[in-house]
Amino acid sequence: MTDAVYRKMCEILAKRGGLYPGMDIPEFYELVQALFSPNEAAVYNAIPKGFNSVGPIATAVGKSEAEIESVLEDMANKGLCNAGVMGGTTYYAAPPFVPGIFEYQFMRGTRTERDKELAKLIHTYKEAVEAKRGAQKITYPTMRVIPVDRKIDAGQKIHTYDQVAHYIEKYDPLAVSTCFCRHEAKLIDENDSCGKPDEVCMQFGMGAQFVIERKIGRRIDKTEAFEILNKCEEIGLVHASMNRQEIDFLCNCCSCHCMILKTALAQPKPGLAVNSGFQPVWNSELCTACETCIERCPTDALVMGENKVLKVNPDRCVGCGVCATGCPVEAIVLVERPGIPIPPKDQKALREAVKASLSE
Repeated sequence: MTDAVYRKMCEILAKRGGLYPGMDIPEFYELVQALFSPNEAAVYNAIPKGFNSVGPIATAVGKSEAEIESVLEDMANKGLCNAGVMGGTTYYAAPPFVPGIFEYQFMRGTRTERDKELAKLIHTYKEAVEAKRGAQKITYPTMRVIPVDRKIDAGQKIHTYDQVAHYIEKYDPLAVSTCFCRHEAKLIDENDSCGKPDEVCMQFGMGAQFVIERKIGRRIDKTEAFEILNKCEEIGLVHASMNRQEIDFLCNCCSCHCMILKTALAQPKPGLAVNSGFQPVWNSELCTACETCIERCPTDALVMGENKVLKVNPDRCVGCGVCATGCPVEAIVLVERPGIPIPPKDQKALREAVKASLSE
């Protein structure tokens, strides 16, 4: 019976997809048995697609609503399911591994023995998946970079979805949590640190409400949100989220640890796997050829050419603007990059775009 519930979970997580879907390998079962009790696994398997009240889930499991609600609440507190209150009713959803369950395990930034155990199991599972399936081919980007909008050329039209400030101003509540990628690495090896700050990943609206209520992150006001944003830009972190116009989280990524950039950099053309829709241009009269931009570029897209003229490799440039924010003479601005489609409106439109790319 116990084996059956985890095998069912493997099937379900395979269908839910994500960067690391369910895969019928030993490492999967070692991981999920550490994450989920058999009872929790059965409840996870019973959650229908989307957000649901406790009633349909209890019916599917064949137990009372009170009993299943208690299990769901424990699971939400552990980051094993999503939960949100609307109209006085709590609704639950079953997220995939990524984005979802894996991130929630480390967003608190704690360093317990269980955290260390889960970090090793999750890391081992990710390595096993990559070894079995090979390098994942991105046919349509599911993630995107959001540019440093203050560095976009004044003559360019800036859409709201190209502005992190738009999301900070629009949503309430706002939350911040620990970068799960950098924290996972340090849980496995405390010396595996790039020196970038950890508490910099943001959540908006319902996503923020969930992490605040479950103590996965903490509530912040708009002033602190902008302070975090400015700090991330100064030290060269890349703003990234889902490739859609409405987002509920913002990662501030380094290329050495973060899944979004590392996945893109494993592609033949990272600049097409994740992109902001912008590209840098230089004012040759201002540029002093100090090469600060080359040092800061997270994707190694810049080289100094002949006559001290900088060159951009469009196959590697993701249009983040990190080069521009670090330029001591402000010789770099971002301009629109032709050929990059605008982000799909919502998650449904993103799924349709990915599906269409697979049939081409």
